[in-house]
Amino acid sequence: MAKTIIISNRLPVQLQISNGGITAVPSVGGLATGMKSVHSGGDSLWIGWSGLTDEEIPEELTTEIDTALAEHGSSKVNLTEKEVDGFYYGFSNRTIWPLFHYFLEYSEFELESWEIYKAVNQKFADAILEKADNDDTIWIHDYQLMLVPQMVRAERPDISIGFFLHIPFPSYEIFRTLPWRKEVLLGLLGSDLIGFHTYDYERHFLSSVRRLLGLEVSFNDIYLDERVIKVDSFPMGIDYKKFSDAAKEHSQRSEDQKSELQKRLDTHKKSTPDAKFFLSIDRLDYTKGIAKRLKAFEYFLNKYPHYKEKVRLIILAVPSRSNVPQYQLLKREIDELVGRIN
Repeated sequence: MAKTIIISNRLPVQLQISNGGITAVPSVGGLATGMKSVHSGGDSLWIGWSGLTDEEIPEELTTEIDTALAEHGSSKVNLTEKEVDGFYYGFSNRTIWPLFHYFLEYSEFELESWEIYKAVNQKFADAILEKADNDDTIWIHDYQLMLVPQMVRAERPDISIGFFLHIPFPSYEIFRTLPWRKEVLLGLLGSDLIGFHTYDYERHFLSSVRRLLGLEVSFNDIYLDERVIKVDSFPMGIDYKKFSDAAKEHSQRSEDQKSELQKRLDTHKKSTPDAKFFLSIDRLDYTKGIAKRLKAFEYFLNKYPHYKEKVRLIILAVPSRSNVPQYQLLKREIDELVGRIN
């Protein structure tokens, strides 16, 4: 029976080693949440990095880890500390992430990181080839794995491959500054279908393909090696019912069942019952505009001082990539802004 193989940098489960044993806990990340219904709704396998480097995994737990992941329909790709540093923290998040979000001043172009990125993408491709049958559907996700489609296509020319980019694709003028721009485009063009969130991202990609590779592009079709590659936009949403039901269930909890966050929100409400609350939830990232949001709130309070103590801004910023310099600087800036405004 044909199956769907989902591939992403991280698996939809988190591994925890404690007391000589291993436990696998479902992840709450955006991709894991968005793809959960697809993964659980049929015959599928999810391939990705477990979150633990080879150096962190005791040899005697290797089989136990594979078993724990298999129970969640997952299979791991092994990565060393050096590979994670060069592939994830290096090329993915110091080159592609800032460049694709138009932060050219943060983009770093290191040949060593690029070489590691290629090697790790090959690892993911090899993991797919090991598990995939010719009638399976391969669904590759996001900017960490943009070379994988062509690597799989080279070995399985007739297999169905889809790719979805969960971040913007920049304009041609920005994308062409990447030294390995043609390699990235050709990697993506190993797919049969390439998806983006919006039409603008789709248009930028098609423009880069036409101008950098000189390929024939007709509307949203790309012609390459007697293949037709479809490109389209697929806005990704959330499972509304799941969030709605969770909110209703949470409101019925007794005091001792409430989360620490809910208790803190309740304290705010009780201290100033007439105050209005602005609640913002983001990952701590320079692309989210958190610092600008705080400065706008400060400006609002200075311009309309009679609203002080009548409105409150609560920002939940989840830390990420804390060993990337730009994220360390961002956290310091936000901490200083919050202290000053308060």
